[in-house]
Amino acid sequence: MTIRLLDGVHEPRAEPAVFASGAALTSRTVFAAAHVVADPYADVSPDSPAAVDWDATLAFRRHLWSHGLGVAEAMDTAQRGMGLDWAGATELIRRSAAEAQAVGGRIACGVGTDQLTGPADLQAVRTAYEEQLALVEETGSQAILMASRALAAAARTPDDYVALYTHLLRQASQPVILHWLGPMFDPALEGYWGSSDLDAATRTLLEVIAAHPDKVDGIKVSLLDAQREIDLRRRLPEGVRCYTGDDFNYPELIAGDERGFSHALLGIFDPLGPLAAHAVRVLDTGDADGFRTLLDPTVGLSRHLFQPPTRFYKTGVVLLAWLAGHQSHFTMVGGLQSARSLPHLCRAYELADGLGLFPDPGLAEHRMKSLLTVYGARR
Repeated sequence: MTIRLLDGVHEPRAEPAVFASGAALTSRTVFAAAHVVADPYADVSPDSPAAVDWDATLAFRRHLWSHGLGVAEAMDTAQRGMGLDWAGATELIRRSAAEAQAVGGRIACGVGTDQLTGPADLQAVRTAYEEQLALVEETGSQAILMASRALAAAARTPDDYVALYTHLLRQASQPVILHWLGPMFDPALEGYWGSSDLDAATRTLLEVIAAHPDKVDGIKVSLLDAQREIDLRRRLPEGVRCYTGDDFNYPELIAGDERGFSHALLGIFDPLGPLAAHAVRVLDTGDADGFRTLLDPTVGLSRHLFQPPTRFYKTGVVLLAWLAGHQSHFTMVGGLQSARSLPHLCRAYELADGLGLFPDPGLAEHRMKSLLTVYGARR
């Protein structure tokens, strides 16, 4: 088998890599932030509410759970704020939480303020957070207090962040995961925690955690700066986890060093799910070198998918889900399948195939050829 891509001929793998499903992981807590599957037959515009294929969306979550991974639901990877509005996120959270209970899967769900549609003051931001926190806790899911565009716009000082998060932590019925998403993922989050100086922002975050460590399960850090994450996790109170959201440096951060390690809450573990779970099982045995041998080669694909503008990484994630047979089409809510170029998509296919991520390499080749045909690029 061969496929002519834009920059030459690629010879697909004859056989996929095979990673068996299994029980929950033990040495690290690992969440895959999961994408949503659009309904390709819905008559919608890019500005319409998301039309979701619920059967395919939930089936993908069962796939992740079958490999022992947790699911981070209604997060950035699910196009939260980029095609999926609060009404759609509400239904997604309810459906996924019920599915998690049915199959015994671990789930944590994003709590934000995206029901606010215009400028909002701090009181409105607090009320929006409270509404979403109540919904997530009602479903029995763990809450992830997501970084809020509305809070970034309304807050004037670091004390505004301290006051709001302290209030929410007091209200939470169980420990939550905090969330620091850098502006490379969402430009509207520039200056989060009250400062564009990351050292100052870190001090504010640590002040929030130190005031209520019993209410903070961990902090998810997505700054794409490995050393900053290491420095932060070494300053966390005992028992508070650091969840890496660094899709550039995750193998070294999860493996850790003599002073600690990061757990994981990653968008790249959507396409890497079975391979990532297998690697962590190797780490569960104490074999850090074997873990790195498995996971280090995936970084090239992740850095490609998350290249600037980073927020459009979801397009590559959904492409790979289609090529792997997890959904029947390459369509995204909001029309976001058009957010990456054909050369970018071709390279994503090559890298993923090289890792053995496609259960049926022939199907992936056929689908990639059909995509090239749609673009008029077959020659």
